[in-house]
Amino acid sequence: MSNKDHGTEDKLKGIGNKIKGSVKDTLGDITDNTKMQAEGKWDKAKGATQEKIGETKEHFSDDEAHPEK
Repeated sequence: MSNKDHGTEDKLKGIGNKIKGSVKDTLGDITDNTKMQAEGKWDKAKGATQEKIGETKEHFSDDEAHPEK
């Protein structure tokens, strides 16, 4: 892997957190555990943010690779 971060790692972490959050949110709903539901919602929001950061990094690394765009 190169030293340049093209956003892939952030995007993957984001997807993982969104999945984890969905599972926690659903389990919290099933078990009536409001704390777990809140943690799930937090994880989903964190994951969405991480994905956006990864997409932004990817966009800017593409611009550097293709400055004529």
